[in-house]
Amino acid sequence: MSGKTITVNLKVWRQPSKDQPGRLVDYVAKDISTDMSFLEMLDVVNEDLIRKGEDAIAFDSDCREGICGACGCMINGIAHGPDAGTTTCQLHMRRFADGQTIVVEPWRAKAFPVLKDLTVDRTSFDRIIAAGGYISAGVGGAQDANNILVPKEQSDGAMDSAACIGCGACVAACKNAAAHLFTSAKITHLALLPQGQPERELRAVRMVEQMEAEGFGNCSNEGECEAVCPKLIPISNIAKMVREYTRAVWKGARA
Repeated sequence: MSGKTITVNLKVWRQPSKDQPGRLVDYVAKDISTDMSFLEMLDVVNEDLIRKGEDAIAFDSDCREGICGACGCMINGIAHGPDAGTTTCQLHMRRFADGQTIVVEPWRAKAFPVLKDLTVDRTSFDRIIAAGGYISAGVGGAQDANNILVPKEQSDGAMDSAACIGCGACVAACKNAAAHLFTSAKITHLALLPQGQPERELRAVRMVEQMEAEGFGNCSNEGECEAVCPKLIPISNIAKMVREYTRAVWKGARA
């Protein structure tokens, strides 16, 4: 890669497995191009560890384009790092100064147990989705997209909520490890669309109750989740989720 190179001092959380204790381990990443992403920097560190016969740092990644939501770690105490609206894989090393110390830790939440190093088990999110994040209405194929008319305001709101990639940064940032921003985005997305109406009440009840069963905490209403969300999901969705859940309970919906 071209461009300026820097050296950074890393303190990386190393934990062999969920049943073993972990600790911060010091590494020095030398000659790191400022054009690299944060994950590419970790790749360079891992290449050096492998050459030395040491165990590489385990971390999650997939698309590396800010789409899949697989990546994610705490960088100097901030989920995904210092840049707003940015995933860890989109964060570039130009954001850091030469000689800077960077502390890298996994998401910290009871519902996100550490599997190894920076990798956590986020299947709790999958179970919340499975509880109600679906529709039964037949919508046809691409050629049928305009058969059901949706007002622009509603479609825009649904798309804004659907932008959630389920990375878990909201949980990691919340002092109570709440999953309200994630769950509310999924509930709001489908509640705004006509295709989502058949399961509307059951969806709200099932997803909220599954969220609570997974061990996520209560919403602190302080907005840390919104501040670190790489897709800028607004906290107003949480109020919408509460309304949806209350409406469903009043109508007698049961999970």
